[in-house]
Amino acid sequence: MATTDTDTTAAPETTAPKPAKPLAATSRVDRAPAAPRPAAEADSAGRTTIAEGVVAKIAGIAAREVPGVHALGGGGARALGAIRDAVNAKDLAQGVKVEVGETQAAADITIVVDYPTPIQDVADQVRTAVADAITRLVGLQVVEVNVDVDDVRLPSEDADDDAEPRVS
Repeated sequence: MATTDTDTTAAPETTAPKPAKPLAATSRVDRAPAAPRPAAEADSAGRTTIAEGVVAKIAGIAAREVPGVHALGGGGARALGAIRDAVNAKDLAQGVKVEVGETQAAADITIVVDYPTPIQDVADQVRTAVADAITRLVGLQVVEVNVDVDDVRLPSEDADDDAEPRVS
């Protein structure tokens, strides 16, 4: 028969609060089940799921339509995009990352702005255009749209592409 010795001295109590949940990456959008639908929608059978790629494509199209936006994506993404364009496989979600929840969405957009367009004005217009497009076309509440300006495109850069070579 095994016996165990027990320590009868009282251990000091700690008052440090314990975290309620384990630390994990936090989501910017709701991941809980959606709230009950209105009666008109409750009668219809089935469920509609919209892929993150669809939301990213809508955001990319909306951002490209803003005056002053030259391109989307960082340097590497634009280089790869040029190759895709050459083979007619344009990626409309280039430079766009989205997070989609049950009823909310968040987007991160990387843009190149035409010089001398005011950068802050372009960023604000991109933010508004992307949020409006996602809300109108997808029906999700947009909780945030982050705009990262990666570069400024100078008018002389376009002129240099068409110029005759100086050395033959």
